[in-house]
Amino acid sequence: MPPAVYLLGLAVFAQGTSEFMLAGLVPDIAADLAVPVSAAGSLTSAFALGMVVGAPTMALLGARWSRRTALMGFLGLFLLTHVVGALTTGYPVLLLCRVVGALANAGFLAVALATSAALAGPAARARATAVLLGGVTLACVVGVPGGALLGQLWGWRAAFWAVALLSLPALLAVPRSIPAGAPEPAPEPAPGGVGAEAP
Repeated sequence: MPPAVYLLGLAVFAQGTSEFMLAGLVPDIAADLAVPVSAAGSLTSAFALGMVVGAPTMALLGARWSRRTALMGFLGLFLLTHVVGALTTGYPVLLLCRVVGALANAGFLAVALATSAALAGPAARARATAVLLGGVTLACVVGVPGGALLGQLWGWRAAFWAVALLSLPALLAVPRSIPAGAPEPAPEPAPGGVGAEAP
């Protein structure tokens, strides 16, 4: 399995952690930003909404770029939203960061799925997809409680910094390990069924 697939999986782990980690940080965010708990809770809903709405649009946008450019652009934007989110003192800015971060997450995941399959080749395509999506599972098991623990120890902003740092290795590795071209499409089946020969 190419190492790049595992690095993409690490980025997916960071993104999955970001999506759900605020569940345990809502009271601290509400107190720090002087907003109702319900408003702080909507930060998680905003991320989920951004994922749902942005997935098809971002997938189409990513298809117009080379896979290297798309991965760097989406992951760089995702990382930036978490740096800004960790620094902001305003709720509207944090809410905007959550929505934009979700859009970047949706675009990255769409391109990363196609890229990991292309890098692994036909024989290991299913395994590469499992590695990538395993990042989401691991985020629910490890990332979310880890983010809550960081928030309790050093404040909710520490969780945002942690997500940004987790995204950095993949961002730095993409230019070196991901080919610039678009993922190759799956081969079309031959007329008359698989393996059929032209007369």
